[in-house]
Amino acid sequence: MISRYEGDRPLPVLMIPLRRCGSHALRLRLNFSRDFYSPYPLHLVDFVPLLPLYGDLSEDRNYFQLVVDVVGLQAVSMVKWPDAVFDPVEIFEALAGQPRSVHRIAWELLFRAGERQGARVVMDKSLDNVHYADELLQLFPQMRFLNVVRDPRAQVASINRAIIHDFDTALNLKTWVAAYQAADHLLTRYPDKVLTIRYEDFLQDQERALRQICDFFGLVFLPQMLDIRSSAEAAQIANLSALWSSNYFPPIAAHADKFRQQLSMREIELIETACQDYMQRYGYTMMTPAQLPLSDELLASALERSRSAREQAWRDLKTNNYRDYILRRGRADYLENLSRRLQRDAQGEGLTQSTAVE
Repeated sequence: MISRYEGDRPLPVLMIPLRRCGSHALRLRLNFSRDFYSPYPLHLVDFVPLLPLYGDLSEDRNYFQLVVDVVGLQAVSMVKWPDAVFDPVEIFEALAGQPRSVHRIAWELLFRAGERQGARVVMDKSLDNVHYADELLQLFPQMRFLNVVRDPRAQVASINRAIIHDFDTALNLKTWVAAYQAADHLLTRYPDKVLTIRYEDFLQDQERALRQICDFFGLVFLPQMLDIRSSAEAAQIANLSALWSSNYFPPIAAHADKFRQQLSMREIELIETACQDYMQRYGYTMMTPAQLPLSDELLASALERSRSAREQAWRDLKTNNYRDYILRRGRADYLENLSRRLQRDAQGEGLTQSTAVE
């Protein structure tokens, strides 16, 4: 029997701890269940730096502005949620008397979208939200967590090639360690709320991994979860971005070792040095002496390399995939425009006659 959140709302689930772990592959397969709903994530981690600019959220004006802007963030998502259009006035009024938080707003949108689909379990694939897990558990004490771990060498190699992260092994390794440490915090304090699976185990045996996840969520495993080619969303996102192109095909176990061709031995040793405790815990075999620690000097030089590589990656994306570029640029522009407007408002300028809407 599927447990539900208080007030007969869907059970909230957060996938953790870091992107490029096969998260879309799992989300898309679980979405075959009518009882489960997980749309393309909002990735609030990009929005959170703006929160101080909203001021005191106990003031209705400030919180209403936050509601409007989170609804706007959902509207500019790269992949649209089916049949999901939200009225910020309605959302604001529905949240009256509840704790005021950007996470509460985002989850209200997800709850409503899931309820429209008839789901009894909803999952947010915003893996970076592992860093806000304590706040989320205060808001939703019944929340559960799907902790998808991956060989850090393979995960960092994949992150290095993704425009959503940095473009240097040292920087992405630092991000990896911070995310897995945050997941450890959850595992230590709330072990019954967390299911950990290895991505490599999913590659070797999809059915066994999916059955384990379904059991943890109280879902019924469906054989069609193994036929990803019948997923309309998998086909849709595979055509939108090179980052997701593999999601329309069965996973290839041999790709677990692609990092050997993508990383230098120095990069591999850097990763193994920082992650050796995790590698031993999760059963990943070391390849080096693991005696090359991250240093401040190494991280400083990595920042400049990553900046240049990021600029080139955006230029390449604009040339090679205009749809992916325009959709990502549209979301980035939305966040940049929000930042400028909030800073302007914080300086007391407010709306001018030319920008006001009648």
